[in-house]
Amino acid sequence: MRAGKMGETVKERVEAVLERIARAAARSGRPPDAVRLVAVSKTQPVSRVAEAYEAGLRVFGENYVQEAEEKVRAFPDAEWHLIGKLQGNKVKKAVSLFGWIQAVDSSRLLADVSRRCAEAGKTLPVLIEVNLAGEGSKAGVSPDELPSLLASAADLPGVRVRGLMAVPPATEDPEDSRPAFARLRELLARYGSLGGAAGKMTELSMGMSNDFEAAIEEGATMVRVGTAVFGSRVRRE
Repeated sequence: MRAGKMGETVKERVEAVLERIARAAARSGRPPDAVRLVAVSKTQPVSRVAEAYEAGLRVFGENYVQEAEEKVRAFPDAEWHLIGKLQGNKVKKAVSLFGWIQAVDSSRLLADVSRRCAEAGKTLPVLIEVNLAGEGSKAGVSPDELPSLLASAADLPGVRVRGLMAVPPATEDPEDSRPAFARLRELLARYGSLGGAAGKMTELSMGMSNDFEAAIEEGATMVRVGTAVFGSRVRRE
C-alpha cells in the first residue's frame, strides 16, 4: 500500500495510518490503543510537525539530537523518542530533550545514559536495539549478546529497560519483514523477565511506513512511521 497520495494533507495521512493501525491491531486480537504511533519527524520542519500535532498526534521520533532540539522546544508537552544512533558526545543533551531513548546498543552506552540521567535527577525508559540480521551497516546488539547487555542494566540508576527495538533489512514486500518481527517478539518472550528494575519488558518497537501492519500483527507495541504520516521527507539545503 502506498504511503500517501499526492495532495493528501498530513491530517488525512494521520487518519489513514490510525485506521490501518486499528485494523492490524484487531487482526492481532488487541485494541488500537495497544499500539503507540511514533510519528518520525526527522528532516521535517516544525510547521509539518505542527500539522501532525494539530491532527492529534503527541508522540514523535527523531534520529538526530541536534535536529530535534528546535522541535522538542516547540512542542514540550509531546512525547519525544530518540530512535537513531546515539553518539557518546550527545548523551547529555539527549537525556535533557527526550522522554524515551530507543536505540541503546551497548552496555557502555547504557551506562553513560544512566550516569547522565542520575546527574539530571531523572529516569528514562530505554529500548535495546537488536541487529537481527547481523548487518554491518546497522547498529544493534546481536541476539546472542542480548542477555549480557540486559544483565548489565539490572542495577543501573536512571534508566528503565522497557523492551526491544529493531530495523529489519530493507525490503519492498512487507511480508519479507515478518520473520524478523516474529524473531524480535520471540526474543522479548525469552528475555522479557530480565528488565531489571523496570520489571518485565513489554515494549516492541518495530515496523515503519512500508511494513507497520505486519509488525503489529506480530506484536509491535510501537510503530515508527514517517513517510506515511508526513509524505516525502523534506531535505534541508
